[in-house]
Amino acid sequence: MEREEGETTTIGVVPPAPAKSATPIYSLSFWEVTAASGVVLGFLLGLVCVYLTMPQSDYSFLKLPRNLEDLQILRDNLEIYTSDYTVQVLVGYCLVYVFMQTFMIPGTVFMSLLAGALFGVVKGMALVVSTATAGASSCYFLSKLIGRPLLFSLWPDKLVFFQDQVARRKDRLLNYMLFLRLTPTLPNTFINVASPIVDVPYHIFFLATFIGLIPAAFVTVRAGLALGELKSLGDLYDFSSMATLCLIGVLSVTPTLISKKKA
Repeated sequence: MEREEGETTTIGVVPPAPAKSATPIYSLSFWEVTAASGVVLGFLLGLVCVYLTMPQSDYSFLKLPRNLEDLQILRDNLEIYTSDYTVQVLVGYCLVYVFMQTFMIPGTVFMSLLAGALFGVVKGMALVVSTATAGASSCYFLSKLIGRPLLFSLWPDKLVFFQDQVARRKDRLLNYMLFLRLTPTLPNTFINVASPIVDVPYHIFFLATFIGLIPAAFVTVRAGLALGELKSLGDLYDFSSMATLCLIGVLSVTPTLISKKKA
């Protein structure tokens, strides 16, 4: 059948598919990679300096603990040096903890247990909260420099969710950040890396981190006093520990909740 002049047909014509929103592609500049490498070298140099100031001995036990058995061996050996080389042990502990937090290396719970075993509850809590906050802050600023490609490649959906929640709560951002630190809504590692990317101001990030880490630090540091009795990490969260954790969590967010009601 012949078509009349001017007649059109759509037979066999497939309409173009709607364009998909592409995930942004980010790359790092030479200077960003150089700066990140400098941070790594700085940590390593600090650890080498601490090592050189310790007495000559067999330090084969020095490694990041991956289980309770490794941790108990590390505790037993470090107890020998803590009283005579307190400064070196403290500096080495702080460098390792901050390094692990900065580069998202798992196992900081073992370091918190070690603080309780070596220094007791009060000193151990002060050490853990300060080093954990310093490590989270270091991760925050490093992510601000080079974290965007990592986030968009590993957690694009989670990042969009977090960015949306932060944008909705600009007026009460401290309350929301405290909530995140005190609950398992988002992993702490992700919060550290994503906060500068979604424009969480550093002073809000710092306060929420410092206050929000106190409950978990108390539980793990206190458990470190009885390290030899632990059979697994699940033993950390017995009824007494959970009750204490909830109580401290409520006390931590109460001032912010009160200010919200008055507003």
